[in-house]
Amino acid sequence: MKRILIIGLIAAAFMPSCKLTDKTEEKTDVTADSTVVTENEASTWVNLLDSGTTAWHTYGKDSLGSAWKWEDSLLHLDASKKDDWQTKGGGDIVTNEEFENFHLKLGWKISEAGNSGIIIYVKEDTSKYPYTWSTGPEVQIADNEKNEDGKIHGHQAGDVYELFPSNSNAYVHPAGEWNSIEIVSKNGKFDLHMNGHHTLDTVIWNNAWKQNIAGTKFKDMPDFGTFQNGRIALQDHGADVWFRNVMIKRL
Repeated sequence: MKRILIIGLIAAAFMPSCKLTDKTEEKTDVTADSTVVTENEASTWVNLLDSGTTAWHTYGKDSLGSAWKWEDSLLHLDASKKDDWQTKGGGDIVTNEEFENFHLKLGWKISEAGNSGIIIYVKEDTSKYPYTWSTGPEVQIADNEKNEDGKIHGHQAGDVYELFPSNSNAYVHPAGEWNSIEIVSKNGKFDLHMNGHHTLDTVIWNNAWKQNIAGTKFKDMPDFGTFQNGRIALQDHGADVWFRNVMIKRL
């Protein structure tokens, strides 16, 4: 009996260790800000807020609306004056440049019950596409606790809106607190990280991608999700939202 026990202990010592992921795993608070770029990395990254808001303009316009404010190195959408579901002097803003393969990382903070988003591969042609989301898929930003979208699977913070739910909900900080997000898109491979956790690993532009779109409200937008280069947008959905350290690297 003793000999069997010793053999069992030796075998256990050489077994590979693994961590099982349980859906009931408690939320982990990651204090490190993954949007910070080290000195060694600085040459490969572009800070899209390096000179305030000069790298951005309102979708379909030449400049930025007055509701988008540059304050203490933060970009803030002041949504105190409403204009239907958006903001007076607001509107979605887009980068002046277009991007194909990229690694984007930024910090975001949303107001209580708020909703916003990061929209990628936006094709700016208002004669054909009235909104940024007429062409570009959205990575959702929301107060998951109090916003109505925060209760819908596929509409929560860190999800690719209506297309790909993520595991971000386990790691999202509440309204009024900073979150860091990273989006990596290269040759159809798409990865997302929320507060230091890898929360989505998928492929875009393939047949499964097209089938997903066909089952959503975007099915009647023939060019939605088809562009493989485009602008990056920050959404005005009628709520106060803040952004910082908006960094991008072409891949």
